[in-house]
Amino acid sequence: GGFGSKIFLHPEQLIIAWAARRLGRRIRWQQARSDSFVSDLHGRDNRTKARAVIDKAGKVHALAVTVHANMGSWLSNFSTYIPTLSGSRTLTTNYAIPVASLRVLGIMTNTPPVDAYRGAGRPEATYLLERMMDTAAREVGMDPAEFRRINFIPKDAFPYQTAVALQYDIGDYETCLDKALEMIDYKGFEGRRDEAAKRGKYRGIGLSSYIEACGIAPSAVVGALGGRVGLYETATVRVDPTGTVNVFTGTHSHGQGHDTTFAQIVADKLGIPIGNVEIIHGDTDRIPFGMGSYGSRSLAVGGTAISKAVDKVIEKGKIIAAHLMEAADADVEFAEGKFTVAGTDNEKAFGEIALAAYVPYNYPHDRLEPGLEETSFYDPLNFTYPSGTHTAEVEIDPATGVVDVVDWACCDDFGNLINPMIVE
Repeated sequence: GGFGSKIFLHPEQLIIAWAARRLGRRIRWQQARSDSFVSDLHGRDNRTKARAVIDKAGKVHALAVTVHANMGSWLSNFSTYIPTLSGSRTLTTNYAIPVASLRVLGIMTNTPPVDAYRGAGRPEATYLLERMMDTAAREVGMDPAEFRRINFIPKDAFPYQTAVALQYDIGDYETCLDKALEMIDYKGFEGRRDEAAKRGKYRGIGLSSYIEACGIAPSAVVGALGGRVGLYETATVRVDPTGTVNVFTGTHSHGQGHDTTFAQIVADKLGIPIGNVEIIHGDTDRIPFGMGSYGSRSLAVGGTAISKAVDKVIEKGKIIAAHLMEAADADVEFAEGKFTVAGTDNEKAFGEIALAAYVPYNYPHDRLEPGLEETSFYDPLNFTYPSGTHTAEVEIDPATGVVDVVDWACCDDFGNLINPMIVE
């Protein structure tokens, strides 16, 4: 992703460029790892206190959080945003907590500044809530898993308006919890703990449920929170006369597999071989303006922009196909790389329509311009909200203090996986 040291302009980078230009020579600057620790941006440094109102049945009714956040010695790009707006986005995480408040005090110190790195505020919220769930479960005498279950947002409550402005579109937190507990054999833990005790070992089990706000972000939502940016993504899909497709995207790839997943989206929708699709990114002389790869947004936002541009190509193709097959636009369907007329055996391959768009001797000139190229801007209406539950079982040797993670099981709900191999 575009987080951490990769997303920001550090002073040394400017100095190198200035010196190279001043001296007229190539300059190499190499930073030692120890230098990085004391000069690069840090992820987080908070001291947090939280209070919750919980009834005897174990239901959480309100949450109040106070954070003392180390800002470092100077304010970086998103420094104050991380513990405030970003941290508040998922403050109540997976739970139906109707009232919540967050107070953040930023403190300047002599350390490097903090900024967006590894979750940027949301892991802190999850850590806080999960610690609170365990503590509260013990106080009311309930099993931690059951305590979470009764406080989860119910599956039938979606879309769910949270206490912190966001509306979750969909979720099924109990299913992930149940699957994770089944995989780690949660019910059989007591027997394993007794067996470990006979060997002089301590054995413990823990769980953590989470939700993440990905696909940053609706421009309107960010604007309401004080951000003055456009967070749309852009894509241009250009079909050449041979039926091959060039996709120009503003979302840059640096290891996430965009060339594969983006091409897969286009190939699947058009019914053509994936080798007939080329993804062009990173060349600012050629690509449309985009917001880039960060905030877990590449596929959800950039991929959707590409999908919408392909839809426009298909719609234009239907008009061309209807003209060639002397049919009504509404009767033309597209599937598996072919335009067909409903109820007949008339059909035109995608490649034939692409050629007709550029060799328009028989063409609906009164309705369309020649060519087959479309652009789409996509500004999401909401974040996406992947979620899940992780469980861990550990064994401790009290004589040596050595901790062994003897089992780990998790269930994550990421929605529709375009390419499961890349996810793995």
